[in-house]
Amino acid sequence: MAVAMEERETVRAQARWVHSSARKARLVTDLIRGRSVPEARTVLAFSNRAVAKEIEKVLRSAVANAESRPDLHWQGDELVVVAAYADEGPTLKRWRARARGRVARIRKRTCHITIELGQGAPLSDAPAVPAMAAPEPEPEPEVVEELEAVEEPQAEVAEEPDAVEESEVTEEPEATEEPEADEPDEETEIPEERPSAEAEAEASTKETDQ
Repeated sequence: MAVAMEERETVRAQARWVHSSARKARLVTDLIRGRSVPEARTVLAFSNRAVAKEIEKVLRSAVANAESRPDLHWQGDELVVVAAYADEGPTLKRWRARARGRVARIRKRTCHITIELGQGAPLSDAPAVPAMAAPEPEPEPEVVEELEAVEEPQAEVAEEPDAVEESEVTEEPEATEEPEADEPDEETEIPEERPSAEAEAEASTKETDQ
């Protein structure tokens, strides 16, 4: 039993000599394979990979190729990413000086990114990216106006400060009594002067001579 396989018509775009390794590019192409074009654009727009910008350029080029063909009359938003892959390109070899006269090899890798678009339903097993719908306005809660009791302003009684009577009594300093000098007593006894031993000796010699 012969089964007739109808070939699926696709439109492709390719970017060559992209300055990124094929391994890094495949991490992003795996995310958009099988998704619709709007979903693929959303995934690439929010990707943190630097190569995502290059893949988005290839996707826009593929959509432009599909829309510009007069025999197809395809709309870009109705297409699906049938294939997305990255092949290794030539590696540029450079050198860097190292210690003790040695050199270290630097490999600058390149890749070729290819994207094919076709018509049909999305084939990806990943969950679809929900469209960002505008949030519905929430109903505003009813505000119950409560009548606030109006407080009558009370007459403020101006409190007069009590007059502070300061006693301005000048206190005269008390005269300090100076201690009286002790006067010498008139009846103090004056000690009598006694003759010295030399005078007594002279007097005794005079008595003996007489």
